[in-house]
Amino acid sequence: MFELLATDPQSRARLGRLHTARGIVDTPVFMPVGTQASVKALDPRELIEMGTRIILGNTYHLTIRPGLDIISQAGGLHAFMGWHGPILTDSGGFQVFSLARIRKIRPHGVEFRSHLDGSPLFLGPKEAMEIQRVLGSDIAMAFDECPPHNAPPREQRLAVERTLRWAHECRAQPRAQGQLVFGIVQGGGNAALRETCARTLVQLDFDGYAVGGVSVGEPEPEMFRAIEITEPFLPPRKARYAMGLGTPAQMVELVARGIDLFDCVLPTRVARNGTAFTTRGTFAIKGGACKAEFRPIEEGCTCFACRHFTRAYIRHLLNVNEILGLRLVSIHNTHFYLQVMADVRHHLSAGTFDAFRREFIARYVPTRRVLAHRHAPAPART
Repeated sequence: MFELLATDPQSRARLGRLHTARGIVDTPVFMPVGTQASVKALDPRELIEMGTRIILGNTYHLTIRPGLDIISQAGGLHAFMGWHGPILTDSGGFQVFSLARIRKIRPHGVEFRSHLDGSPLFLGPKEAMEIQRVLGSDIAMAFDECPPHNAPPREQRLAVERTLRWAHECRAQPRAQGQLVFGIVQGGGNAALRETCARTLVQLDFDGYAVGGVSVGEPEPEMFRAIEITEPFLPPRKARYAMGLGTPAQMVELVARGIDLFDCVLPTRVARNGTAFTTRGTFAIKGGACKAEFRPIEEGCTCFACRHFTRAYIRHLLNVNEILGLRLVSIHNTHFYLQVMADVRHHLSAGTFDAFRREFIARYVPTRRVLAHRHAPAPART
C-alpha cells in the first residue's frame, strides 16, 4: 500500500509512505543496488547506519549464481544475504536490453545464454514471477521487454505489446506472502505508446508502477520527456519508480516530475574508480590535487568516511590499491545519495522543496566522466 502524504504546489513532487511486508519505506527514496545479493563493498550494518531502508536484487543474476536451490535452502534472499529490510527484485527485463548479444526474444519469454558459461536460461513472465516468489522479495517487478532508446518505431510497438501481454501473465502468478508486484511502462519516446502501455497496466491494478526504458543511453532531455509523458497516466495513490536512475541532480528533477523511487549503480561504480559525489558535483580523489588535502571528502558530511578520514589518506589508499579506499568512497557516495533523498523528504514536508530544488541544481555540476558511466551499456546492473 502507498500513502500519499503531501504534494508540492510548484511541481509534481510527492511525499509518501510505501508499506511492505518488512517495513515502511518513506518516499521519495533511493534504493542501493545489490545485483548479486550484495551492495558492492558495503555490508548490511553499514547500509542500515547510513539510512538505507530498501535495496535491490536481480532475478537473472541470482538465478545464474548462486541459483535458486541455494537461496531457497538458506530460507530466501533476506536470510541468505543477512538483510532483513525490504528488497525489490528486478524481473530480468533489463537484461533483455543489456545482454542483447546473448538472448533471443520469443513470444512467451526470452532465451538467454549465460554470460558466464553459455548455458541456456529461459525467462518469461511465469518463470520470472516464480523466481521472485522463491527469492521472497517484498516488491517483485513484472517481466517486460526493455528495448534500446533508439529502436525503430515497429520494435518499440512490439516491445510494448509483449510487455502488456507478459504483464497479464505476471499479474496472474502466485506471490510470496505479502509480496507487492509493480508493472513497468515501456514505449520509448513515443507518447502514444507510453499512454497506451500505462493505461493498460493501470487497468490491471498493480501495486505500483515503474517507468522503464529510461537510462538506456538516451540524452538527458529525452529521459526527462519519457517520464513527463508517462507520469500523468499513473494513479496518484500508487508508487512510481524510475528504473536505473540516476545522478543526484537527475533524481531531484525527477522527484519534481512525480517519481517516488530510484535505483542506480553509480554510487559504488564510480567509487571503484576513485570518484566522489558532493553537493557541487563530482571529483576524482585519486588526482594529485588531493595529495595533501587533510579535509574530508565533503565538509559537513556525516558519513563514516568523512567523519574519520581525509582526502589525502583515501587518495593514498586508492593509489596503492588498498581495498579500504574504494570501500570508503563507496560508503560516502551511497550515504550522499541517501542524504539527498532525506533532504528532499524534509523539504517536501516543510513546504520548501521548490527552493531546495533550485539551489541544489544551481550548485551541482555534473562531469562528463560520470555521465559516460551512466550511458555506457553494461553486462549487469552492478
